[in-house]
Amino acid sequence: MASGLFISFEGIDGVGKSTQLDLLVQFLNEQGRTVCRTLEPGGTDLGREIRELLLHRKGEVSPRAEALLFAADRAHHVANVVRPALERGEVVVTDRYLDSSVAYQGSGRDLGFNQVRDLSLFAVDGLLPHLTVLLDLDASKAAARRSNTGAEPDRLERAKIEFFESARQAYLKMAADEPARFLVLDAEQSVESMQAKIRERVQGLLG
Repeated sequence: MASGLFISFEGIDGVGKSTQLDLLVQFLNEQGRTVCRTLEPGGTDLGREIRELLLHRKGEVSPRAEALLFAADRAHHVANVVRPALERGEVVVTDRYLDSSVAYQGSGRDLGFNQVRDLSLFAVDGLLPHLTVLLDLDASKAAARRSNTGAEPDRLERAKIEFFESARQAYLKMAADEPARFLVLDAEQSVESMQAKIRERVQGLLG
């Protein structure tokens, strides 16, 4: 049985996940916790190859192939990084997990919410985070933030606003369905305000 704490960060692109994750990892390190920081896709050597195919390959990737590649990355990631770290008693903090697939491929790509969730749960053998932090922001506002970074958008980031708004609504549905697991934060709040709420929830789980 896993004895550590598993935390995932979710939300559509441009909501500020990386900033909040960085601050939480810093806080946990200061508290003397052993932290395994990771991400999806790309948390393993194999995952980095899959990430390149998913996000930077020229040409189209069919929606079903996309969902299966994400699931393959996740299965390998959980088996080789997440479960071993949890069994060592570490705090695992991941930038995206299976809820991303349900939102992006299940809803955004119209593959089916339940179908993609079932595929994802199969890939991870049922492993869910103890806490999922969902940063919520209107899709058009998130798009404006992404455009202000100056970074070249990847294949998914080039999707239309409607894709991201569909994914956002799927996230909110998951949060409503599993309120005990999700912490939903309005991403228009200040960085400090959001981080304080995240730390409060995490401290409650750590005891």
